[in-house]
Amino acid sequence: MAQRYLVTSALPYANGPLHLGHLAGAYLPADIFVRYQRLLGKDVVWVCGSDEHGAAITIRAKKEGISPRDIIDKYHNLNKDTFERLGISFDNYHRTSALSHHTTSQEFFLHLHEQGDQFEVRSQEQYYDDEFDQFLADRYIKGTCPKCGYDSAYGDQCENCGSDLSPTELIDPVSTLSGNKPELKETKHWYFKLEQHNEWLKHWIKTGEVDGKQLHDPKDWKKHVNGQCLSWLDDGLRPRAITRDLDWGIPVPVEGGEGKVLYVWFDAPIGYISSTKDWAERNDKDWKTYWKDPETELVHFIGKDNIVFHCIIFPAMLKAHGGYNLPKNVPANQFLNFEGQKFSKSRGWGIEQHEYLEAFKDFPNKEDALRWSLIRNLPEQKDADFSWDEFIDFHDKELADKLGNFVNRVIVLTHKYFGGQVPAVSGDLNRDWHALFQGIGENIQRYSFKQAALDFVELTSWGNTFLQDSAPWSIFKENPEDPRIAEILRTGLEVTAALSIAAAPFLPFTSTRLRELLQLPALKNGDWHDALNFLIAGDSLIGEGHTVGKATVLFPKINDRKDDSRLKIVQAQQNKLKAIMAKEASGGTEVLTNNSLPGPTKADAVAASAAKENTPPTGPADNERPDPKPEITFEDFSKLDLRTATITEAKAVKKADKLLELTVDLGNETRTVVSGIAQHYQPEEVVGQRVVMVTNLAPRKMRGVVSQGMILMAEDETGKLVFVSAPDGFANGWVVR
Repeated sequence: MAQRYLVTSALPYANGPLHLGHLAGAYLPADIFVRYQRLLGKDVVWVCGSDEHGAAITIRAKKEGISPRDIIDKYHNLNKDTFERLGISFDNYHRTSALSHHTTSQEFFLHLHEQGDQFEVRSQEQYYDDEFDQFLADRYIKGTCPKCGYDSAYGDQCENCGSDLSPTELIDPVSTLSGNKPELKETKHWYFKLEQHNEWLKHWIKTGEVDGKQLHDPKDWKKHVNGQCLSWLDDGLRPRAITRDLDWGIPVPVEGGEGKVLYVWFDAPIGYISSTKDWAERNDKDWKTYWKDPETELVHFIGKDNIVFHCIIFPAMLKAHGGYNLPKNVPANQFLNFEGQKFSKSRGWGIEQHEYLEAFKDFPNKEDALRWSLIRNLPEQKDADFSWDEFIDFHDKELADKLGNFVNRVIVLTHKYFGGQVPAVSGDLNRDWHALFQGIGENIQRYSFKQAALDFVELTSWGNTFLQDSAPWSIFKENPEDPRIAEILRTGLEVTAALSIAAAPFLPFTSTRLRELLQLPALKNGDWHDALNFLIAGDSLIGEGHTVGKATVLFPKINDRKDDSRLKIVQAQQNKLKAIMAKEASGGTEVLTNNSLPGPTKADAVAASAAKENTPPTGPADNERPDPKPEITFEDFSKLDLRTATITEAKAVKKADKLLELTVDLGNETRTVVSGIAQHYQPEEVVGQRVVMVTNLAPRKMRGVVSQGMILMAEDETGKLVFVSAPDGFANGWVVR
């Protein structure tokens, strides 16, 4: 494992705000990795910054009647601010418009130019838009792909078949600026002779070797990264233009380069170097240590649309220059969709980072709620989909029910039995959870962030199950001095302390709250490493006699029958999407929606699909449907205390053909329930059955046995009874609402 890392994330283009797909692609995964390395005590620098050159910015400026500087200042500041507010912890967030970046890029260009064999100058005809009075960048020309016939291919690539193109290959090209057919005018440009790097790049991608040195293991790279690279390399690389006819960008620093700038794809990756230089200068460090020392591992976090630039073109530039490290890994993510469709700014389909922060300003712990939902659905190996329904599920079932509930119970019980102080113990503590804690870090190290998050959930589940099974409240009732109570709560506190560390890469704001709740010092570099050593040595993460704070609710649930304020915030987003779909379905006519109604767009899609492909099961016919019972008020319903439970014992009730006597585990207690299911189930069939139980029903004596509740059952038209139960993963004692 490396002791030093240089980590980069793709430079976001400063011509607009960033949406959640960007966050999930290149920034949130990198933040998890970097935060973990810091906690291991590693020397790690994470650089990024705004990509502020290129035709897209000048075009937007022309359309809005403002300067390119106005555009980049606006979106650099907006994106930098939202990153910070979401806990994205760059060490340096630079700008490619900075003088230091211009200097670094020009020096890099000149170094390659002076070698004499890396560039060639070509005179050529290039498309020109008379109406806009400018040469057209490849992305501002569209036409029909000559290879697959797709009629909206760009001048550099067909997004339908993936073919690498040049603008003059397009059939019936048009300018995306004016919509007119562009004309060809002669100009000259510098080309990077990429084709001469084809063979060593192919060998490097296949074997990880360069010049006889093993630089990485190809098996550690994602399959889709290797596959895309080899597809390009097998097809053969071609010279690639590195200059453009523009007045916005980095001037070409050689004779004949007047009126030309470095192509944005060439100067943008050099932005990683200039950002590192900027960081090093401010921190009295040597930037070369992070780019040229073989002991440093270079890791690029990107989306799949940037694979070729970071695995072929930039490595070729670095090797051509000489003296630079090549990337150790490029764990590129696939794309994140939004409610089953691609993000679309023009349609309003999706939500941008700053919009989320504004819309959810009154949502408790909104930053970690979003981070967690994205982490649980990262597009690591294939495209993934964000939905508000899953946002609710991940929040309520994992953050609230598992993490929040466990921590709350441990803290409450510590105050109840030990006055808020960490109890002394005489025996050994349960260590079964140590492997789970260690596994979280191991999966982060392997770039398996979704699995690491699942390991984190598993650790919270272990804590909840341990607490339920140990039942210190039952032990206390029998003997308040029983030493097992201290051992149980001490174990719970140890797990909570471990969670405060393990949460930091995923949920940094929650990690801070947990540390404050435990009244432990803020985390510092190396604390994860130290915690692992403490656990191996049998030492504690939280000392005997230490006082913990009072319990607070970490994650108030979204689906809360007493407070629907958080649900309304989410429903407002769902309703926006329903309004878009309704408008589009009506041919563009504005359709008003009731913002008080939920809008489960994914459920709508699933229902529509089911309606087309399947006939869903039907309920009883009208003449067979049981008569409805009299209407009750919400207050009447809310009096019911429904809980998840498990049947642990069952036997027949004497002289009663229809009754079974059940022993039911509610987590913190067991009860006897007499249930009329004997004609449907044998006693041995129901042992271990998970159930939902009415726990506050007045006790009732039946055939000499006092029944302390009721088991919920569903009955079909034939009179068959089946148990109503919660899904797997719910421990005993959870409230059913």
